Amino acid sequence: MNETNVKRIYADHAATTPVLPEVVEAMLPCFNETWGNPSSLHQDGQRAKELLVSARATLASTLGCDPSEVYFTSCGSESDNWAIKGAARKAKQGRNKIITSKIEHHAVLHTCEALAREGFNVVYLDVDSEGIVDLDQLRREADDTTALVAVMMANNEIGTLQPICEIAEIAHDAGALCFTDAVQAFGAIRFNVKEIGVDMLALSGHKLGAPKGIGALYIKKGVRIANLIDGGGQEKGKRGGTENLPYIVGLAKAAKLAQSRLDDVPRIIKMRNRLIDGLCALPHSKLNGARGARLPGNVNVSFEYVEGESLLLWLDIMGISASTGSACSSNSLEASHVLLATGLPIEMAHGSLRFSLSHSNTEEDVDRIIAATAEVVSKLRAMSPIYPGN
Repeated sequence: MNETNVKRIYADHAATTPVLPEVVEAMLPCFNETWGNPSSLHQDGQRAKELLVSARATLASTLGCDPSEVYFTSCGSESDNWAIKGAARKAKQGRNKIITSKIEHHAVLHTCEALAREGFNVVYLDVDSEGIVDLDQLRREADDTTALVAVMMANNEIGTLQPICEIAEIAHDAGALCFTDAVQAFGAIRFNVKEIGVDMLALSGHKLGAPKGIGALYIKKGVRIANLIDGGGQEKGKRGGTENLPYIVGLAKAAKLAQSRLDDVPRIIKMRNRLIDGLCALPHSKLNGARGARLPGNVNVSFEYVEGESLLLWLDIMGISASTGSACSSNSLEASHVLLATGLPIEMAHGSLRFSLSHSNTEEDVDRIIAATAEVVSKLRAMSPIYPGN
């Protein structure tokens, strides 16, 4: 089927998003007008510093925190690493336990593995069939040896939202810090860092219309973690290095735009639910993740007797961009650790597909995705030697 003349549908916003025109416009003066070093005392530097201060205040307002609690980083993975390693290495003597979940992003899991090699005790929480962490297990494990509880706000593969408020409360009852990776959640759902009660929170710009290469870490006032980069004193001396002003300005603009577009979330949820219903109406298909406590645009479905990679490539030919899971590990042939942790059989995990919708998608996109997926699934199953009836 030749779809080269048909407009492409981008349904992989969980992997990355296009840079918004308004973000580009906000960034341009940093390249050709206000290009000074914010640390310089002359007028060029001070104009740049004004932009930096303004961007920090804007981002803080979208998070619901004080500007002094916002630290700029290069990406979500860096923020994850800094929060977890920084908290572990600054923890009081005797607190050497890190609690996380089995379905975290690899930026968290690999960081915890690195700390385990240093002698830290890492505990991995189980999840139920919908991907929600076992709070009873967390209550049992959180004790006076716990330094940090690190659980993501929303899963990048199956979209499940975690009960972060309860997780933070359990962590604090044990005298531990609570960190959440909100890379997928920030800009997609409403929340306030003070209300959810976490001590640290990571976010990334390229998930909400800013360029790749900019992120941030919220660190609650009074929380002490080890420095990330020792250098010239930038970011209150915690992360040295000249600030990436154009991208910082872009992140602040994207965050403000994302907040203003949250009123569109009900429309996205409606499209998501219709896409779920359409795909799950196909024989031998299953929704992965929670139906209700889910990111507005996330759809993850497994198709039995189908390889996800083949399905993905056929859809690409037909003009539809989707994903078989986390973009950071899309070159891996291993089954998703997230799906396996929910108890999904390995053969079903290999047949999973993730669509992630956003403001730019339409009902017509949903119609095309359902029709194209049904066509490709039928075609692939017809070639499968194990499909019943073949």
